Amino acid sequence: MDEQKPKQLLHLVFGGELDDLQSVNFKDLDDLDIVGIFPDYSSALSAWRSKSQQTVDNAAMRYFIVHMHRLLTPERT
Repeated sequence: MDEQKPKQLLHLVFGGELDDLQSVNFKDLDDLDIVGIFPDYSSALSAWRSKSQQTVDNAAMRYFIVHMHRLLTPERT
């Protein structure tokens, strides 16, 4: 039986404090929080929610999910 592995759709979760809430410019690039790289959107979303909840008291802190698989193989999207 040839079992197929699920597609790796890599996602990066990271965040940091923004200079201005109207832009996506970080206050200090050296202070970015790289949460990790995840094998699918579902696990990335879970990590994003967790980090967002931990920093809810800081209005300038934002976390993002980057669809790395779209950057690695742009012709497929």
